[in-house]
Amino acid sequence: MTLKNTVLAITAIILAGCNSTSPTLSLAERARVIHDKVIVLDTHNDFSNANFSKDKNYTMRLKSQVNLPKMQEGGLDVSWLIVYTGQGELTPEGYQAAHQKALEKFASIHRLTNEIAPDKIALALTSNDVRRILKSGKKVAMIGVENGYPIGTDINNVKKFYDLGARYMSLAHNGHSQLSDSNTGDAKQEWLHNGLSDLGREVIKEMNKWGIMIDISHPSKAANIEMMKLSKAPVIASHSASRAMYDHSRNLDDEELMLLKENGGVVQTVAFRSYLNGEKSKVFAAAKTKILQKIAEKEGKSILTRAQRKALSADDLDKYWDFYDKISQLGEPEIAKISKKIQQVNVSDFVDHIDYMVNLIGIEHVGISSDFDGGGGVLGWNDASETFNVTLELVKRGYTEQQIEKLWGGNLLRVLDDVEKVALTLRNKS
Repeated sequence: MTLKNTVLAITAIILAGCNSTSPTLSLAERARVIHDKVIVLDTHNDFSNANFSKDKNYTMRLKSQVNLPKMQEGGLDVSWLIVYTGQGELTPEGYQAAHQKALEKFASIHRLTNEIAPDKIALALTSNDVRRILKSGKKVAMIGVENGYPIGTDINNVKKFYDLGARYMSLAHNGHSQLSDSNTGDAKQEWLHNGLSDLGREVIKEMNKWGIMIDISHPSKAANIEMMKLSKAPVIASHSASRAMYDHSRNLDDEELMLLKENGGVVQTVAFRSYLNGEKSKVFAAAKTKILQKIAEKEGKSILTRAQRKALSADDLDKYWDFYDKISQLGEPEIAKISKKIQQVNVSDFVDHIDYMVNLIGIEHVGISSDFDGGGGVLGWNDASETFNVTLELVKRGYTEQQIEKLWGGNLLRVLDDVEKVALTLRNKS
């Protein structure tokens, strides 16, 4: 039975008087009813500008983890597309280059919703937009900014990014920015600002004023604590997991999570292998890389490290990923063999982090994200087409429809609404 026929059959059951708690439905059927009913929202999907052209774009089932066919297959309703820029030099030239890259990312998203596929996906700026667009039968795009570096030293760029559609932003990424220290300083305890810079504090105020959610996923713990204390609106962690469950500086520890609860915010649990269970991730990744390296060497090339990839230009990086996809396909038979012998980080490991944070800070403060096309993905939820498997695991663990609705999108949209209300109040006072 096709997915479409399955959905139609279950819908018929509902119309006959059953609901998602009916004992006549199997566990998988109950999960499907819930999945099709709630707003399924993922707060962090990276993308390549190369996939937003006339000839190669998200209307096609590309190799990317997120695109419209895969969203349709997996029942993913809302994709937050990320305006990401890597951390460069804190100089006028560095700021300008990053600003231009950010504008190109914004332009790609607008091209998708305005020119490439306006009949299939639309840009949302508010929670009301999300519901209106979904009711029309389209998918939803929203915009997050990963790294405040491209703002430079011009605070007016906060409003500029807001006008372009940004509804959340982090002040740092991998490396200290002019606004905030990064979690990457944790390894050697090397800091530039010991939290936020003076400009970073002004940017927090400006984000509050215009209604951009503050994202604490990449900054340092000191910066995160300072942001939560300074912000007049709830904050989010757009893609982080629990540091108590796995000790990685990209995760939030219990102190940060409790402050997040007090702040009224939400942590969007991320399906990133090395943040969920780094030891398990390393073992499988090493075995997989060994296989791919052998294949690459036959082609006269090699597998690049993360640092080496970061040094590539956008065009060269796209070429590298095309090459990586090619050798990955060649390596599939051997990788499939080791998959049966070596444990992988999976959906169950992912939901373990959700469970922990729900128990610690409450269901109202936890959500879901993937970091697809930015390193994210686990066995069972490795692209948007497998999104239903997360709902299935939640149902297996006893989460109710109401709770799953909050996790998948309700909590995040509630924070977005709260941030907008604070912004309106602040603007009326000024």
